[in-house]
Amino acid sequence: MTAQSEMIALIDMDGTLVDYDAAMWAALEPLCSPEEIQAFEADPCSFHALEDRHDYMKARMDLIKASSGWWRRMPRIERNFEVVEMLRDRGFDLYILTKGPWLATNAWTEKVDWCRVEIPDAEIHITGATTGKGMVYGKVLFDDHPPYIESWLRWRPRGLVIVPAQPWNEGFEHPNAVRWDGSAAARAEIAARLDAIVASMAE
Repeated sequence: MTAQSEMIALIDMDGTLVDYDAAMWAALEPLCSPEEIQAFEADPCSFHALEDRHDYMKARMDLIKASSGWWRRMPRIERNFEVVEMLRDRGFDLYILTKGPWLATNAWTEKVDWCRVEIPDAEIHITGATTGKGMVYGKVLFDDHPPYIESWLRWRPRGLVIVPAQPWNEGFEHPNAVRWDGSAAARAEIAARLDAIVASMAE
């Protein structure tokens, strides 16, 4: 990667490269009562949102996230690595942009370890709990979380966002955002948008 490159693609981890919700549910379900499981199944949400709803759930999840090795064992979302390949093939510099939980400092090290194994050609940028992503420069953002996307687009009004399809971003729309659901139509639109960015950089 070149130090002065402007061809930067920012790539989120949780919900984009890694299946945070599947990993969290596998660890959390044994700690829940049958009534809690039924309530969650009747009203599903992202586990980040569940933390905001219930203090007792947040306390359980904080314990899980602080356990040694939990972040390092995160499962990949294979479909979304197709987008990583599209970025890589077009010469974008890959930067992992992810949040480090303030109360689980092991996550900072373990996320780096995960990236070294799964996406070793990427640089890693870990933000704090309140820093957000809007301040980070890039031509492209690959992220599943609408508040982070909106924050980034406020500062990068000409940037491109690729949004991996998740239940919590269903219905999110923006002229600069393309939803990635693995379909041929989405793949073609993303390829065209990326090619346009590459062409503009060559002018």
